[in-house]
Amino acid sequence: MNTPAALIAETPDFEAIKTKQNAAWSSGDYAIVGTTLQIVGEQLAEALDLRAGQSVLDVAAGNGNFTLAAARRWAEVTSTDYVPALLERGAERAKADRLPVTFHFADAEDLPFTDAMFDVVASTYGVMFTPNQEKAAAEMLRVCRPGGRIGLANWTPDSFVGGIFKAIGRYLPPPQGVKSPALWGTREHLDVLFGAGAREIRVTEKDFVFRYRSPQHFMEIFRAYYGPVHKAFAALDGERQAGLHSDLMGLIDRYNTADDGTMVAPSAYLEIVIERC
Repeated sequence: MNTPAALIAETPDFEAIKTKQNAAWSSGDYAIVGTTLQIVGEQLAEALDLRAGQSVLDVAAGNGNFTLAAARRWAEVTSTDYVPALLERGAERAKADRLPVTFHFADAEDLPFTDAMFDVVASTYGVMFTPNQEKAAAEMLRVCRPGGRIGLANWTPDSFVGGIFKAIGRYLPPPQGVKSPALWGTREHLDVLFGAGAREIRVTEKDFVFRYRSPQHFMEIFRAYYGPVHKAFAALDGERQAGLHSDLMGLIDRYNTADDGTMVAPSAYLEIVIERC
């Protein structure tokens, strides 16, 4: 008789978690960091072999890196996110480049589009942070037409960025029952999430290289503008802030390949192309 209650207790409150995540990504100004990642969107657009006139959906688009890459290839792009400020940043960039894009407020776990509406559905370092991973993946499959493609760029668990989130987790443990976003950066988990709806899943490991004036410059930018890091420091007292700062500086030291005082830190990610059944 106690089993149902136990199961209920273990079920995460996804809506409450998303509210907190929204607050984190709304804090700081992710676009300051996001624009440095533009090359990833361009490379994913090429990996997907985008064609002019295709209908494209960017899920959890942030400030629009893949959105702009697709629009530059004359695709018909819809860019979505659940953080209005990031949609505004993406719209500003599209306007500056005179690119026609439709921007739409949307939750990646409940996309407001009909089945099989898009030729291509993609996300760069976005959908991987949804708390209900199975639902988000199912939504991407649902709105992608049969024979269409899903493209992803996801940090791997052992990457530099994966190390940042592990460091934060030592001071602020994630909600109980919520799976690590870094699982999206493993082939095994991608098979679980997309295998039933995929004709083929192609995975290529790549590096994005973080280039900053110095390790301290990186810390200043991420602490001020990157929502999860910004919120983590705000939630800690002085002593624990110092501990997190020390841990992150040590992480940078392990990954930094520069010997001239600057920061050049490769971070592994998976570039994924999924062909929809």
